[in-house]
Amino acid sequence: MSAQYDVVSFAILLGMLSLVPLIVVTTTSFLKISMVLLILRNAIGVQQVPPTLAIYGVALAMSAFVMAPTVQEIGKRALAVDARMHESRTTPILGQAQYAFEPLRDFMLKFSNPDQRELFLASAKKLWPPDLAKQATSSDTLILIPAFVVSELQTGYEIGFLMYIPFVVIDLLVSNLLMALGMQQVSPQTITIPLKLLLFTLAAGWGKLLNALAMSYA
Repeated sequence: MSAQYDVVSFAILLGMLSLVPLIVVTTTSFLKISMVLLILRNAIGVQQVPPTLAIYGVALAMSAFVMAPTVQEIGKRALAVDARMHESRTTPILGQAQYAFEPLRDFMLKFSNPDQRELFLASAKKLWPPDLAKQATSSDTLILIPAFVVSELQTGYEIGFLMYIPFVVIDLLVSNLLMALGMQQVSPQTITIPLKLLLFTLAAGWGKLLNALAMSYA
């Protein structure tokens, strides 16, 4: 019976591997970093530079940098699980996987908003069956994941709003200046886009922004 259970658990685990891209988006720093970079591109006003694929590549590289300690801890636990499997076959595979990925759950628990966790816990108590809702806690994975996603979205929008302010000021100043000079026929974007690119480059904006995003997970 236990062997049969292990086969089913192993099949479920293989199926979960196909969800790796979704897991990366919803349980790591990728979501916030990619969203901030996309907002920055829109704020500057250059819609195709850098390309979306390049932005996702940068976000993935930064996510690997931020998640390196967590991934290393997962690797250590996975090796320990592998050694345990050679000694005994009685431990279910899903339980071993849960033990190996505990550092990822700790990461989400650390960087998710407690208010969001309580909000989703309250929703779970209303939506889930009574026996399941009674056992639910704010640190359960099914509650932790949506709370972490919402927390990352909220923080990403806050950072994006703060980044937008100086670029909007530049747009307003240039537009008013052109109107004062009687040059209404000149599109403000003709001047604002090169000016914003110049100022962002002179301020070493890419390096400072990516470093700040990484340090937000310190």
